[in-house]
Amino acid sequence: MDDLDHLLIAKLRHDARASVADLAKHLQVSRGTVGNRLARLERDGVITGYTVRLRPDSAPDDIHAWACIAVEGNQHAVIRALLGEPGVAELHDTNGRWDLLAGLQVASLTELSSVLERIRGIPGITATETSVHLKTFRG
Repeated sequence: MDDLDHLLIAKLRHDARASVADLAKHLQVSRGTVGNRLARLERDGVITGYTVRLRPDSAPDDIHAWACIAVEGNQHAVIRALLGEPGVAELHDTNGRWDLLAGLQVASLTELSSVLERIRGIPGITATETSVHLKTFRG
């Protein structure tokens, strides 16, 4: 992946519904270039799907969890894979025992189990620890 691929992915993270024409205009390349790159990124498994981000209070029955993740080897490849996982709502670099902290948002415990299984299967992830978010306290 080159800089243009990274810029394209960043733009899609901001707005997964952006049209090819809008992406091309923003990146200052042709629509054909954007289309070809999207096709390659999808074919290579870099982009595994497109999603919608919801306002936190718009899906009150969703399950939220935190996955602490230990990485060995190429952390950039692991980050790319995690950002392509639909259940990962946010991803943070951290220090201490864990390398990454993933905020997960899913509709059911069955879906959470599937997301965790896919995450644990990502090459370079050596350990995970997950906590389900039960309640938020605000002062």
